[in-house]
Amino acid sequence: MSRLAYLNGQFVPDASLSVPIHDAGFVQGVTVAEQLRTCGGKLFRLDEHLERLQRSLEIVDVPGIDLPSLGKSAQELASNNHKLLAPGDDLGLSLFVTPGAYPTFAPPGPREPTIGMHTYPIPFHLWHEKYTTGERLVVSSVRQVPHNCWPLELKCRSRMHYYLADREACQREPGARALLLDQENFIAEASTASVVLFRDAEGFLLPPREKILPGVSVGVLEELAREMGIAFLHRDLTVDDVYLAEEVILCSTSPCLLPVVSLDGRPIGTGTVGRVLRQALAAWSSLVGLDIVEQAHRFSKRDHV
Repeated sequence: MSRLAYLNGQFVPDASLSVPIHDAGFVQGVTVAEQLRTCGGKLFRLDEHLERLQRSLEIVDVPGIDLPSLGKSAQELASNNHKLLAPGDDLGLSLFVTPGAYPTFAPPGPREPTIGMHTYPIPFHLWHEKYTTGERLVVSSVRQVPHNCWPLELKCRSRMHYYLADREACQREPGARALLLDQENFIAEASTASVVLFRDAEGFLLPPREKILPGVSVGVLEELAREMGIAFLHRDLTVDDVYLAEEVILCSTSPCLLPVVSLDGRPIGTGTVGRVLRQALAAWSSLVGLDIVEQAHRFSKRDHV
């Protein structure tokens, strides 16, 4: 058995997956995407990811994609490739769609969307230590893309601002990652992660829903917050709010939840991993039927990623 990928309705050898150089996804970066992971070999929250993908496709006007069928193919791809892993390990799955050929560069002919998927062993080595040591953030001078450039609900691959923001963060504090503000100096997000504050007096705090990408992982945390009896509120947040928080959490698909221990060199709360983060990780682990942190530590030193 070999690792497979998916391209335009067909399963293909993973090594052969490619996008033509005249594809709009390559030429202009016009690519909508969803990043998923498996938990115990099963794709986690696939339906929610497909719903968000549908909205992104509507925004960039790529119609006619059979999402239920695509979901079944995603499940089949993940099932096949998961069998190649050691017991207890899990996969990431990347799903992307482009409008297809960019007319200026492409030869004449019909223009059909490019639809691709590939998987990879989750790169736990990149963050497994952060569950205990925490992430460090730096407020970047690079801002979140404003909504009048593209709707904030669009999940796309055009992420030059993340790259530049993280590069700046690492130059200022090696090993740190960027915290991005919006055009009004309110908290927007971290690079590739939603930012969640926790204050004893208020509960979990996030930017207004209309100002952020609708995160699938944030939706899971909101469900867990109800079970934990913790309020879940959306409002404008400032850098000062971050400093006043007892805890700050980064929420994203593969790590699920990561603690933040400092911002611009100043400690958040006690400067260590907090009680609520540990409680939320335990609840998440219970939900998916595996210990998120233990798995990351166990498979952080696999022979290949």
